[in-house]
Amino acid sequence: MDEDKYTITDTKQDILSHPTRHNVIHILTLDPVLADDVSERIGADKRLVRCTQVCPRGATVRDALEAMERVAPETASARLIIFDVRRATLPRLRHVFNAVVGYNRRDLNSLCYHICIGDGPLNLFRNGAFVELFVPHLAANRVDFQPAVFFYDPFLHYEPGETLLQSIGDDLELANAVPKRLAPFFKSDSMKISTIRHFFRAVDKDDQTRKKRQRMLRHVYKKRLAEVFPGHNEELKALLSREGVQWASERMNLYPLYFEDWVCELIRRARENATKN
Repeated sequence: MDEDKYTITDTKQDILSHPTRHNVIHILTLDPVLADDVSERIGADKRLVRCTQVCPRGATVRDALEAMERVAPETASARLIIFDVRRATLPRLRHVFNAVVGYNRRDLNSLCYHICIGDGPLNLFRNGAFVELFVPHLAANRVDFQPAVFFYDPFLHYEPGETLLQSIGDDLELANAVPKRLAPFFKSDSMKISTIRHFFRAVDKDDQTRKKRQRMLRHVYKKRLAEVFPGHNEELKALLSREGVQWASERMNLYPLYFEDWVCELIRRARENATKN
């Protein structure tokens, strides 16, 4: 018997890791309005000019899901993946997201990073609770996605009764009206989320105008959160900062405040980690 034929050589290669990654950012959402906002913010940032975006879309939900399924293996070459984890769409995206996390699990928070954007707990405004509701919500996302940072987006959060109940077999209809708790800050009741996002990202304006509108949005957030969550001044101050608020191992920021900064930071970390290996 030829024993050499059955000799196993350890090449010391980790086949679950994908070290050959590039400055590629995958944006995974079924919401074209949020997709445009994330994509245009990244595209307008001069620090990210060398990054390539991949944002699968489709004329229907089924088409978009199929497009995401096709590109899921390609996420193994990305340095950053952005997940839309809102309640309305997560059940439809769960199998795609599981596949993407699986392809990148070995490299998470080293060669590849995740950002989650979500709408927070359903009953967030019911009893004035804040930490008590967000910590388990963030912990659940930690288990599923291991995000480097979670962005809570107040414009995604609708209270029970503000949106139609939909089963997973229905055609998806995402709300485009301003959530009632934020509506008083805007002149017209008919103003749409798409219009508001376009106004505040101001990618077609000069730097001074963009900074001014960012301050305006920060003021809206600060005033509304202070009204809803009295007695949490220090936590809200942290939440409005670049670093965000942190409870134990869970970190949360407000979308889109400092969003581009975090994208730049995570791309930088992934690139530097790759040079160390």
